[in-house]
Amino acid sequence: SMLALTDAGLALSTLPTTLAVLWFDYRLIGFNACLVQMFFLHSFSVVESSVLLAMSFDRFVAISNPLRYSAVLTNNVILRIGLAIVARATLCLFPVPFLIKRLNFCPGDNILSHSFCFHPDVMRCACADITINICYGLYVVVSTGGIDSLLIILSYTFILCTVMGLASPRERIQALNTCVSHILAVFVFFVPAITMSMMHRFGRHLPHIVHALVAYAYLVIPPVL
Repeated sequence: SMLALTDAGLALSTLPTTLAVLWFDYRLIGFNACLVQMFFLHSFSVVESSVLLAMSFDRFVAISNPLRYSAVLTNNVILRIGLAIVARATLCLFPVPFLIKRLNFCPGDNILSHSFCFHPDVMRCACADITINICYGLYVVVSTGGIDSLLIILSYTFILCTVMGLASPRERIQALNTCVSHILAVFVFFVPAITMSMMHRFGRHLPHIVHALVAYAYLVIPPVL
């Protein structure tokens, strides 16, 4: 449920401006509206990463200690995990709009690469030193998606060790089958997200259509699937 709500939130964060471009060819957004959209877009991204981490812990408990699964992951524990995830995303992303708002922007039209406000995209429109913004953006990426992906890998390492300890090949396959959908969800979310971040840092020379396609793959494909 948390993953579904997060995917819906991620899509709804970008739909207003995306549909305005595609349906009405309306290509303007106010500065404050852009900051709000940017906050929610990145917040939902952090929430999704955290939910996928929580789901990997869920799979680990289910496989390593199935008899105590319902005792460990009670509704109360799941509620606390959900609240911690939302608090983490809010605290991490809260400074970002203020760090953008302090910058001076170039006069005239500031053109974004996407049909939504993406932090690396917005900050490069500024006519000012953006070192603090780059450093804080990197900190958020590493402290959320970076750590989450490493902990997911660690969780699956423990899961594989547990599965290899099972007696029969049939039991091993049954145990791993319960993880397939989660593994696919992790790949569908993290691969486009990492690709988009790398492209904004090292692939600015690439054609605009490449940036747009990767962005839509990141925002549209995971919720649809």
